[in-house]
Amino acid sequence: MPDHIPTRPTVLFVCVHNAGRSQMAAAFLTHLAGDRVEVRSAGSAPADAVNPAAVQAMAEVGIDMTARTPRVLTTEAVQASDVVITMGCGDTCPVFPGKTYLDWALDDPAGQGIDAVRPIRDAIEQRVHGLLEDLGIRPRS
Repeated sequence: MPDHIPTRPTVLFVCVHNAGRSQMAAAFLTHLAGDRVEVRSAGSAPADAVNPAAVQAMAEVGIDMTARTPRVLTTEAVQASDVVITMGCGDTCPVFPGKTYLDWALDDPAGQGIDAVRPIRDAIEQRVHGLLEDLGIRPRS
């Protein structure tokens, strides 16, 4: 991570439908960082609702995603973020100088059952812990 990340960074998670991976990542980061990070998520082609299997998988680890709704990716959201993490949205995310861009290659939970979503959830949790370490933020327990 570059030195220009502020003490309260803004992180934007982006995937195609903003219904699974990006929602789980945002929920984990919010849970682990609290108000020390501003967390956003969006999709290049948002779904109508968050993936029920993702909601169930997160509930299993004590994180409630029932109130989350998919949002459309905007240029303004990218401009307002310090770190942009993409998950399978290809080149649809606008690129601006001075931002940190990461791409997390993760399976898409769309149409998958809970048994397929659990390993995706666990991989996202590990990556969020690594992100917090890179940002110099100690996770809440």
